[in-house]
Amino acid sequence: MSDFRRVTDDFTTAPQISVADVDEAARLGFRTIINNRPDGEAPGQPPSAEIEAAAKAAGLAYFHVPVVGGPTQPQVEAVGRILETAERPVLAFCRSGTRSIVTWSLVQAQSGARPRDELVRLGRDAGYDLSGVLGG
Repeated sequence: MSDFRRVTDDFTTAPQISVADVDEAARLGFRTIINNRPDGEAPGQPPSAEIEAAAKAAGLAYFHVPVVGGPTQPQVEAVGRILETAERPVLAFCRSGTRSIVTWSLVQAQSGARPRDELVRLGRDAGYDLSGVLGG
């Protein structure tokens, strides 16, 4: 069973998803999946290529921007470029969803799209503490 955590109408995070979760995401109307988890991070983790194949079979766009630890500036910029043109809504995942929401919130903060207080609140509402990530 998936743990999709709605952040905004256009952006949702999740812990590691399965092929079955990809089908559920398509049924729920998601149009794009961003995988922020590096391959081989944990035993039994489905490889990116497997999730990508399921996404393509379900008619979803798929992007893999692996983040180890905190996102680097190039990773933030890569996700920002994806979000500029991605069909929405977007589902982003990693092991717990934290790297995905941190990367997304840095995109939002750096572009000026959303103020820090709003990002912290959106994170909290989705079950993530962004207060230390975004400075303050």
